This record gives sequence, C-alpha cells and structure tokens, in this order.
Amino acid sequence: MKLDILAFGAHPDDVELGAGGTVAKEVALGRKVGIIDLTRGELGTRGTAELRDEEAIESSQILGIDMRVNMGFRDGFFVDDETHQLELVKWIRHYQPEIVICNAVEDRHPDHAKASSLVSHACFLSGLTKVLTNWDGENQFAWRPKAVYHYIQDRYIKPDFVVDISDYMQVKMQCVKAFKSQFFNPESNEPATAISSKDFIDFLYARCNEMGRQINASAGEGFVVERFIGIDSLLDIK
Repeated sequence: MKLDILAFGAHPDDVELGAGGTVAKEVALGRKVGIIDLTRGELGTRGTAELRDEEAIESSQILGIDMRVNMGFRDGFFVDDETHQLELVKWIRHYQPEIVICNAVEDRHPDHAKASSLVSHACFLSGLTKVLTNWDGENQFAWRPKAVYHYIQDRYIKPDFVVDISDYMQVKMQCVKAFKSQFFNPESNEPATAISSKDFIDFLYARCNEMGRQINASAGEGFVVERFIGIDSLLDIK
C-alpha cells in the first residue's frame, strides 16, 4: 500500500498533539495516511506501554488512518544512528509516502528533537540507491519523499506555514483525549505531570486558535519546512 502522507512521532500521542487536525483533514480529503510511533512511551510517568498501545488504536480509529505501527525503539534512549535510520528507511521505502511529517526540530522533551533529526536523515538515506534494505526477502527500491515537514509541539516555534483545521479541531481533541492515561482525567489517581492538567488542554486550544488567527481561520496547526515551498500563483496563498 502506497501512502500519501506518513506521520512520525517519538511517542504515541505526538502526532495527535502536533498534527492531529491536519491528519484528520487529509483523511477526509481522501488521502492515504499512516502513523509510525518510534517508541511505546514506556518511560512516561502515567500509564503503561500496554495501555498506550490501546489508546493509540482508539485514536487511529477516530482519525480513520490507513495504518499505524510502533517501532519499539527505547523511549528516552533511542538515537539518530545508522541502526535506527536503516530501520526507518525500510518503512519509508515500503509505504513510499509523498509527504512525511514528524516531530518538532526542538522542544522541551529531548526525544522530540532526536526523532525530528532521525526521521529527516532516514528520509534522505531512503533515496540513495546504494543504501541497501530488504523487505520480506526482497531488495527494496530507493524512495525519497517530496518533502519533510515538522509539526510544532510544546515549545513555540514560528511556523513556515499553517494548515487550517477549523473543521477538524474537535476531531483533533477527541484523538488527544483518547490517550486518557496521559492527559486531563479527573478520575485518575496517578501523579500529576506537565501535560495532565486541564491547563494543558486549554493550552492546546489556545495554540491552535493562535495559529488559526494568523491565517484568518478559527484553528490551525503550524509546520516548519526543510526547504522552500513553491507555489504557482500568489492567489493560492490563503
């Protein structure tokens, strides 16, 4: 199966937090979209890896995506090296996405920047014919996505473009709230974290409202590019 868009997250819920509305919108537009989580988030203060697996399934059903897999890399300890890069190259070549989106280039959580770098490097290596990989006993062909875009997470980064998610904000929040172990849940007795308060949910709304305001929309998600974006006409810009 070939994908239009392949989204990567260091942890289950990263894609939902940074680009859930965009993913939901692209699915509604008929695009084939998949998610690859690099780790199971096993070092998280709240919940367990098994519970987050279940939450990721629930979120995926809400989004309506075509596939989701977890690489099982070590939460907190994966690195941007040859071994991890080649593992991602296999999946990129298998699904041949036109566009890849991934973690923020810098953020409060160090795994996010590591994932950003790892995915970007894997996308480049995936296009080199002399980088050899194998899938189910067959050699893979080189494939490089047209572009890699980085969503914005906890730390504010000035976006290079903003996607209008006005009609998909509620879907985004449903997906985020599917991760009940991680976010605001008044019935939970687990320790409080930086993202478990109602204030964090309010922050997500405010961030999307802020991004949307800059493009005359009610809600938006911002992205950072790795190369210039080309357009056919000035009138294409919202």
